[in-house]
Amino acid sequence: MSDDRLRVVVGWHMHQPEYRDPATGVSALPWTYLHAIKDYADMAAHFEAEVSARGVVNFAPLLLEQLEARAQTIADFLARGAELKEPLLEALVAEHYPPDANTRAALIQAGLRSHKERLIARWAPYAALAKIAERIDQEHEFAAYLSDAYIADLLTWLHLAWMGETVRRDNAFVQQLAEQGRGYTLQQRRELLELIGQITAGIIPRYRKLAESGRVELTTTPYGHPIVPLLLDLQSAHEAMPGAPLPTSAAQYPGGIDRARWHFERGLQVFERCFGFRPEGCWPSEGSISEATLKLLPEFGFRWTASGGNVLHHSVLNAGLRSAPANAPVQFGDNPLACVFRDDELSDAVGFQYQTWHADDAVTHLLQRLESRAWQTPGGLLLIYLDGENAWEFYPHNAYWLLSTLYARIAAHPQLRLSTMSEALAGQARLSHLPRLTAGSWVYGTFSTWIGSADKNRGWDLLVHAKNAYDRVVASGRLSPAELTAIDRQLAVCEGSDWFWWLGDYNPDRAVSDFESLYRLHLRRLYEMLGEPPPAELAAVLSLGQGDPAAGGVMRAN
Repeated sequence: MSDDRLRVVVGWHMHQPEYRDPATGVSALPWTYLHAIKDYADMAAHFEAEVSARGVVNFAPLLLEQLEARAQTIADFLARGAELKEPLLEALVAEHYPPDANTRAALIQAGLRSHKERLIARWAPYAALAKIAERIDQEHEFAAYLSDAYIADLLTWLHLAWMGETVRRDNAFVQQLAEQGRGYTLQQRRELLELIGQITAGIIPRYRKLAESGRVELTTTPYGHPIVPLLLDLQSAHEAMPGAPLPTSAAQYPGGIDRARWHFERGLQVFERCFGFRPEGCWPSEGSISEATLKLLPEFGFRWTASGGNVLHHSVLNAGLRSAPANAPVQFGDNPLACVFRDDELSDAVGFQYQTWHADDAVTHLLQRLESRAWQTPGGLLLIYLDGENAWEFYPHNAYWLLSTLYARIAAHPQLRLSTMSEALAGQARLSHLPRLTAGSWVYGTFSTWIGSADKNRGWDLLVHAKNAYDRVVASGRLSPAELTAIDRQLAVCEGSDWFWWLGDYNPDRAVSDFESLYRLHLRRLYEMLGEPPPAELAAVLSLGQGDPAAGGVMRAN
């Protein structure tokens, strides 16, 4: 008897760029461990709590490495006082704070790195501390008058507010600190650091266990999270953006095919070390695919990949067809790879629309739309796929109520079948075929988020110049194998997508400043590792932000 239920695959993408300075190991931004204690922990807990839950979770290899490193540095600090290499965590457990007003003001501003409505206003003690900090933001010199106890309490509340909702509900110590409200001792702050270390250290083992139980299918991206189609062919940007300006330094990224293969090989090594197997699926960085990319993926054992619905839309139009295949995997030409395209409407509803809805209303609305698609394409396959870390900061209680009911209600629906992707594909007889793919990403179906504007193209020019320096030094034969291994990794960090994502004045000024300065730092470190003088242009600010996009720019709606 055939199963005509609509296969619903829910997928979450987890990734962070490299925040650590390769020269010092010190992290420039705290997002890896903050997302670990909030989003990665909560997402695992929801899968663990609901026996009917099924889904896909994608981990970028650079994120896995940083999770391991952060857990280890916390353990080493607690065991023998080793350097934490995470400035915010060092401040959390500091006995005293520097008297300099600017340094204290910077610590106070760091204590406000939380969503104002969802994470600060929720807690009266944190909101009171934040109100005082607003004055310091305007006049830094007043920071010298605030006590060490104030800074300690503010930093404690930063970490309490970022604590995952599932952790908060189950952990008596977290509940005690929240109820206490103020006056946190050094011992309490050290115990909080210990908990942060335990949660971070547990992320990879928890997801490995979920994968072994069959509830979660784990997938990966290329190592440094590069936009692979652009490494392979910068001109592929024109397939969905005809006439867009491209970098002037080179018509192609030098040696792009070798670099793409390096990212896949290294990424799979990291993934297999962490989880004990090689994945069948690949979410290419930002869902960026091209025909050249599709040819590479089977080389590394991948059976399926995914991207955004607009990529399919552009491919259908360019094939001269009237409509896209609905809720079905697609094969392009004679390539055996199954390509699945996310339902952009439903994915964006979860990412943006439901933030202000009551959770029951949101899930009911989502089910109604899924029912409609199930009637249209019985036995089809529908992918809801989005950022698994940034969306929840904009929901009350870290989307606890939405996520705690989402899996159960989909799984119980008679017309729907909650599934991992490999399970859905194994039972999928319907495959659609298209003659060719139009290159693009999940964002608008183009590469406009990473190339094609003045600031982004300038970023590519800097990368091409650095790659040319890399090629010259490698060709000289003067690098030892160990040096080459470290330099290859540093180049991969520079090739990551995040730097280009944030370049552009439509993004918030602080985020642009954080990421463009870190990008220039990584490029300078690459030159230093090569024994080459960094070009003077790396001293100049690359981009200035002044926009106020939805979700602070961390996500894009189609």
